[in-house]
Amino acid sequence: MLAHRGLALEAPENTLLAFAKAIALGVTHVETDVHGSADGVSMISHDPDLSRLAGRQVRVEQLTSHELRRVALGEGQGFCSLAEALDAFPETRFNIDIKSASAIEPTVAAIRDAGATDRVLIGSFSPERRLAVVRQLPGVATSVSARGAVAAVSAARSPGGVRTLRRILRDVDAVQLPLSVLRMATITPRTVAAFHAAGVEVHVWTINDEPTMQRLLDLGVDGLVTDRADLALGVLRARS
Repeated sequence: MLAHRGLALEAPENTLLAFAKAIALGVTHVETDVHGSADGVSMISHDPDLSRLAGRQVRVEQLTSHELRRVALGEGQGFCSLAEALDAFPETRFNIDIKSASAIEPTVAAIRDAGATDRVLIGSFSPERRLAVVRQLPGVATSVSARGAVAAVSAARSPGGVRTLRRILRDVDAVQLPLSVLRMATITPRTVAAFHAAGVEVHVWTINDEPTMQRLLDLGVDGLVTDRADLALGVLRARS
């Protein structure tokens, strides 16, 4: 189970407090996102700008890391850097979505400096951004990007498509998918079996209700990306 932006029920999303809330419940894997700041720091933020979270019409990349840390997000929290999160939670595994080109180099630096290559997974909708990070971190885990995901789902849905699927997914460790792509159901008994036969894990986002969690776990998925880590942990504990 991956806590999507931490646990944001009583904390602003993607903050140290949100991560701490999730980890306090027993979460071991956190999903998060990074952008580059004006001074070249990998900062944790899903959005490219501050309009939704802080009501300011300014982009993350236009502010320095110091200025971003001072933005009031609620509950005494400001934006935090990837380096701060890796340092604050040294036992936690981070699934990191590279949201902008400006995040590439500082994200590599933050992971190297923390010695965290073995506890992060790199993803991005952009294969160029993802590969730019992965190539600099030998051995790091990674998930398929958007274009590859569409091709992978198509192959997994096809009888006898495992050979094609292995080629598409030869350089990744996981597929991370919504429940449908281009009106194609992504998670079925056939697709899960095909993904596993190709040697990758199957993670599904963003799943926030218990019946869907149960159904997906029954199908054999390996990870649920969820805003409701509290509910997901209850489901997992009941099943075990």
